[in-house]
Amino acid sequence: MADISQIRDRIVILESKRSALLSLLDLPELGTLRIDVNQAIEELDDLLTEFKRTFNSNP
Repeated sequence: MADISQIRDRIVILESKRSALLSLLDLPELGTLRIDVNQAIEELDDLLTEFKRTFNSNP
């Protein structure tokens, strides 16, 4: 099982990848994939919120 510092490191990586998802939304040719990108952003935001709530911290 990973310790909390390893989990924090992974959360930081996930937070950095969120901006890549946001940049995809600017692409006009995204089409129906826009729905999937929006869902991925929402789920990532939920994960980050739960992590912060559970560990009461800012990774």
